[in-house]
Amino acid sequence: MYIYNVTVNIADDVHNEWVTWMKETHIPDVMKTGCFIDKQMVKVLYVEDEGHTYSIQYKFLEMIDIEKYNKEFAPKLQAEHSAKFINKYAAFRTLLQIVD
Repeated sequence: MYIYNVTVNIADDVHNEWVTWMKETHIPDVMKTGCFIDKQMVKVLYVEDEGHTYSIQYKFLEMIDIEKYNKEFAPKLQAEHSAKFINKYAAFRTLLQIVD
């Protein structure tokens, strides 16, 4: 099993709006793609950056699932996020393999 991890630092002035949008719109839209079997959103504590940092983790079973997501769904979903919160966030993505 694998995790697609998206770490986002969001600016203070849009923090509450972003959290609501992530919970009510973006994360449900990602899950509707059928590429992931579970998700969680966690706040990263004790980060020295300004703003608030979160890790959104999506579990998937096979590498083909993330390949499909990246090809068919990610560009549109990421563009929606970028347009809504332009210049208000920094993000990076990592793939993790669950070993135990």
